[in-house]
Amino acid sequence: MQSRNFRLQRVGDINWLERNYKFQKISFSLDELVVLNASRKSKDIVDFSKVVNRLVNDVFIPVAAGGGIRSLADADLLFLNGADKVILNSPLYELPELAEDIIKKYGSQSLVACVDYKLIDTVPTIFINDGTKKLDLSISEYLKKIQLCGVGEIILNSIDQDGTGFGYDIDTISQISSLINVPLIIMGGAGNENHLKDGIELDNVSAVATANLFNFIGNGLPKAREYLINQSINLARWIDADK
Repeated sequence: MQSRNFRLQRVGDINWLERNYKFQKISFSLDELVVLNASRKSKDIVDFSKVVNRLVNDVFIPVAAGGGIRSLADADLLFLNGADKVILNSPLYELPELAEDIIKKYGSQSLVACVDYKLIDTVPTIFINDGTKKLDLSISEYLKKIQLCGVGEIILNSIDQDGTGFGYDIDTISQISSLINVPLIIMGGAGNENHLKDGIELDNVSAVATANLFNFIGNGLPKAREYLINQSINLARWIDADK
């Protein structure tokens, strides 16, 4: 799916993904692959785990998968099918004990928190349930709450910037990144390599995520990584054996 402000448009299925984007090849441009089940109604964890299993075939980079995890058994299934980490969003608020169960079994490094927010009267406001339910907690209260659960990383995703290609929400990230004491990944809005550079150079930001460059701009990711390395951004230099 292609998402813009959390409104979805279908672009293909798993067969389309494998045909157009061979992850064994594209992984040389990535440090990690994030796979999210964005289904708006029921999220079938069994079907999703099968998709993850197919996507990770021969991919040497870490894979984080999430969407629809509602029990430890759901997380187990994703781990058994190739995920290195699992991602929780709504359950961090609705089922905080689930985060504790996953961490107890797999460790903090195995759990990533995804936090969706948008600006309401310039105030960053947390939303869960695919962006449909607003929380009354302030963003600082919520970030403190989920870090107390012991999550290993946080993905901060701007609903306003999602899919726009206009760049990350630099102002908000700059204001709140100091509240986060674990590795921070920012998502939502990257449309070119300069946006990636702007994001990764922010204080307290550990990584930047993009979907648009991957989905719609042929060799955008390899060129973006090469550009960032040439700009002296601290990225690993993977050796592509096919070159």
